[in-house]
Amino acid sequence: MTCSPSSPKLSRPKLSKPDAFERDHTPPDISDVPHREVPAKALALPSTVSDELKSAISRYPIPSVDEVINNTPQSVEQWREMIQIRNGAQKKKIKQMRKQFDVDVSLEKINGVTVRRLTPNTIAPEFKNKVFIDVHGGGYVFFAGLPSIEESLLIAHRVGITVISIDYRMPPHAPFPAALNDVVSVYSSLAAEHGAHNLFIGGTSAGAGLVLSAVQTLIKTQQPLPLAVYAGTPWADLTKTGDTLFTNESIDRILVTYEGFLAASASLYAGQECLTHPSISPLNGNFAGFPPTFLLSGTRDMFLSDTVRVNRKLRDAQVRTQLEVFEGLSHADYVVAYDTPESHSVYQELKQFLFSMCTIRCD
Repeated sequence: MTCSPSSPKLSRPKLSKPDAFERDHTPPDISDVPHREVPAKALALPSTVSDELKSAISRYPIPSVDEVINNTPQSVEQWREMIQIRNGAQKKKIKQMRKQFDVDVSLEKINGVTVRRLTPNTIAPEFKNKVFIDVHGGGYVFFAGLPSIEESLLIAHRVGITVISIDYRMPPHAPFPAALNDVVSVYSSLAAEHGAHNLFIGGTSAGAGLVLSAVQTLIKTQQPLPLAVYAGTPWADLTKTGDTLFTNESIDRILVTYEGFLAASASLYAGQECLTHPSISPLNGNFAGFPPTFLLSGTRDMFLSDTVRVNRKLRDAQVRTQLEVFEGLSHADYVVAYDTPESHSVYQELKQFLFSMCTIRCD
């Protein structure tokens, strides 16, 4: 199969505002596709979620589809500026989280790849000799450096396990397959050091997509596999295909729309490769032989379809899975709004799943 290069257009000048960029937007032509017109309606806060989640949702304004599109970078320079802005804001959040959680963080290199080792003050007895490899999200472009440890902090503290957080290379300077190579390289080194049977691997969003691609690579190259996999709302298909990319557009308060940042970052990550390449969109890859997998999404998540499609592929391949769909959560809301009961429940479920894998599969 051949496809034209998917890299973004890089010729447009900056506008006067540093955080607003020019972008053409042509709605997709659906005239020849069976479709249904859905009338616009007002959407209330979900009444069936915790007060804390309601508060988190109401505290922050949700941009419109047009606002997201109009603020999408159109050049390498604009991407670098936006990445710096986003990473700066994320770094402030990480510093606040580190004050809340009793977790030691140290900077290391594994096979030349930057990682951070997170060691909680209290390690759960069942995870004494175990290591969780975390692959951060951020649309394949955001959260390099210290911002990469956001979910690692939550997993280390709430699960009670040592975490290795991979600070993988990203666009615009390092498109596919740099990130995938970094994840596989770090995993292989840790498997040799600790034994694959002592490893878990997981991540959220783009990080979960990378995890799925990495495990497919391990299977293809006949490397030992981790004890279990965690795929939180995985970006497993970088094309605009899944049903909830359409049905949850404007409802998902985090992603809002595929147009704009998602479409542009997908192209930036893929570089000269096709978006349907199975190592870029692992939904197109082979799931036979996967370790048991914990999957997670929410009813307002635009990646809900990606999550349930991955679950179906795994089930069809006779892989044990646990799929958790939380009421009212938008994309990765359990990480964004981490002080909610919903977020605490997510990591309690994950902890129980990982523990059950130790009970069943550990020596």
